[in-house]
Order: sequence, then structure tokens, then C-alpha cells
Amino acid sequence: MTFTVAIIGRPNVGKSTLFNRLVGRRVALVDDTPGVTRDRREGEGRLGNLIFTVIDTAGLEEATGKSLEADMRSQTQEAIDLADVCLFMIDARAGVTPIDAHFADIVRKSNATVVVVANKYESSAGEAGFYEAFGLGLGTPVAFSAEHGQGMGDLHEALNEASKGLRGDPDGHEDESQQDENHPLQMAIVGRPNVGKSTLINTLLDENRVLVGPEAGITRDSIAVNWEWRGRRIKLFDTAGIRRRSRVVSKLEKLSVGDTLRAIRFAEVVVLMMDVDHSFDKQDLALADLVHREGRSLVLAINKWDLAKDKGRLVEILTEKAERLLPQIKGVPLIRLSALTAKGIEHLMPAVDKVYEDWNAKVKTHELNDWLREVTIRHPPPAVQGRHIKLRYMAQTKSRPPTFVLFASRASHLPESYRRYLINSLRTSFGFDGVPIRLQIRSGKNPYANKS
Repeated sequence: MTFTVAIIGRPNVGKSTLFNRLVGRRVALVDDTPGVTRDRREGEGRLGNLIFTVIDTAGLEEATGKSLEADMRSQTQEAIDLADVCLFMIDARAGVTPIDAHFADIVRKSNATVVVVANKYESSAGEAGFYEAFGLGLGTPVAFSAEHGQGMGDLHEALNEASKGLRGDPDGHEDESQQDENHPLQMAIVGRPNVGKSTLINTLLDENRVLVGPEAGITRDSIAVNWEWRGRRIKLFDTAGIRRRSRVVSKLEKLSVGDTLRAIRFAEVVVLMMDVDHSFDKQDLALADLVHREGRSLVLAINKWDLAKDKGRLVEILTEKAERLLPQIKGVPLIRLSALTAKGIEHLMPAVDKVYEDWNAKVKTHELNDWLREVTIRHPPPAVQGRHIKLRYMAQTKSRPPTFVLFASRASHLPESYRRYLINSLRTSFGFDGVPIRLQIRSGKNPYANKS
């Protein structure tokens, strides 16, 4: 059973650009001039495993009477009435305007589930507007860039959550645990060419499902394969190997690399495969950093372990390299295996299961603030220009990956070294190994201080 999504917002916030991304082609006209879209336009939208009807609308404006603007407003209102889910877009760089706040009140009264999309978030200029969007009272906004395609994974998660009950039981009685069981874990296998990604897929499936061979570059498209492990549904993505950008010259290879990058963005767990003789080179580190920036959970797999010599010493070297070269994701699982002989492969899926669980984890607010008091007593924030910084309150705003907001006095003066200390302590205290942690430092008072 499909559902309907309406993209709404004031003029020139990026609605048509998002519409084109969701339908997969340039259908709606896009220009910097406000008011290009006048009629509502429908198309079939696809995002990950979701298929839905998507409606592009004219920019919301105050208009009455028989003017063209009033007719455009009427068309948009009809789209809102038809929609099961409204993507309410704002311009994160401009922040929440009075017009945004006014139309948020209108959307709030509709029967549709509302998801706030803070568009144009591709630079730090959009951060302030993103946090202002919390004040609309429409739930956690999605940080997004329709032009650059950033945040597609977060938008998929928000749409998937908003459409629960619309795609299965029409009465919406399907509970969250049942939804989780029905949703296959999205797992992408990535790495440089010829490190054994396709061989690993075939070994996990116990069949020759994808082509393998000694030549590099056999896999061109990202191949999705359904699999089941211990009763759990898994969707495996075999991807094309990624070389250094300077070596990618053919159009076909560029398309293959783009397909791999999309697989990473929509994955929930990424297994980065490396050759035991050439591990942690520049391209491996670039891929690991990309996975971290996209907010995906990560497992490192060292392949061809059966050919390694002095394995005890090599384990120490690889562990030290992982800690030193990937400080942004300390504690990432490091699995040694042979994709060809299946030796050590039994350790891979338990590690995947663990990082996926941590990626979805939520910490209770009172536990977070108890932790915050302990770490600040143990290591207080440094004084800046003779004045102390007070860490007032902390809350987790979302999971997938775990994202936290810390309210502090003089937030902009908190040193980056102390921010890293907090992230590392969070990781150690709550077991977020191999999972990106997002920590935003904001100025302001405790928002719950006057609430019971």
C-alpha cells in the first residue's frame, strides 16, 4: 500500500530540487527566481525501499481573492489535504522566518504527519537555522541539502518512520517491534578494487551469486542481495571498488563509483574490506572517513588473513593503526578473515549486529546528565580568558547515528580538544564503538528547567 508525500514551504527553499531527486530525473523546473512552480506536480518517488506518490507545490504565500497567488495557495492547500506526509521545507541558511512560523501553524492543523526538512545545510551557515527549526514544534528536523544530495539517509529514516501504518496494516496497528523485524538490515561491503568483496558475498550466501575473478573492476553496479542470518533479514550490497580520484578517468568507472557512494549513504552498516598486505592506505582511510561523515556504522574486515605471517604481531600493528589513523571512530571492530576459505567469517556478523544496535541506541536524559556531572568533575572545562565555561544540560536528539546537544555558557569558546574528550568519554561510557557520534554545543538555558 503506497502513501502520498507533499513537499511544501515558502518560495525558493528548494522544493522542486528535492522533487527531482525523489522522482530520479529533472522533471520540475529549478531556478533561483522565486515562484517558478505554480501548479502542483505529481510523480512516483523512490527513496531506498520506499515507493510513494510525491507532490511538488507552489511556495506558500499569504494571498486572498482571485489573484494568481491565491490560486497557487489553493493548489498547495489541496496537496496538503491529499497528503499522508508533509515535508515542510525551510531554508537553514536563512533560519526560521515569520512566514515559516505562520505556515507551520497551518500545517500543524492538517491530518498529515509533518517532517521538517532544513534544506541548504551543506555548510556551517545552515547550523543556526537547523536548531531554530526545533522551535517550530514539529519534531526533530532533517538536516538536508537537496542540491548536493546530503542527508538522503536521514530523510529516508524520517519518511520510513512517518509512513508506518500506511504501508502495511491500513489501521496502523503494526507495532514498532514488528516493523523492525520486517525491515531488513542494509549492509554494504565496500573497499578498493580486488580486495575480495564479491568473494565475501558469495561465501556468506554459500553460492556463486556475484561474479568474481582475479581481474580488478569486475563489479560495476551495486548489487543488492537478500539474505537471512539467524532469522534476521539482511540486504547485502556488493559494490564496485573505489580507486583514488586521480585514477578514475573513464565515464563508466565514474558511474560505478557514484553507485558505490549511494550504497554507502543508504546503508545502515558498512563493512570496509582491506587486503592484509595493503591495509590502511590512503584510499582505505578516505572511505572510512566518508562512512563516518555520512553517519553510518562501520566494521573493518581484514581479508586474506590465512596468508598472513606472524599473526600475533600483525594483530598488534593493525589495532594500533586503527586507533591512530581513525581517531574519529575509536573502538571500531577489526575482524580478521578469509573470504575465500571462510576462516574467521563467523566473527563478522556478530560485530555487524553489535554496531547496528549501538547505532540505534538511545541514552536516557537523566543518565546523560549524571554522566555529564561525573566527567566535568573528573576533568572540568578549561577557563577561557579567565572565565569558566559552565556545561548546563545535555540531551540526545536522535539516533542513527547517536546525536547529542550540549547546552553551555560561552559555547563558542569551548576548545575542540574538550569536545573530543566528551565524545571519547561518551563512546567509552555508553559503548558506542564503531559508531559516529554527533555532538553539538549550543548556548542557552536548560530548556526543561521550568518543566515538571
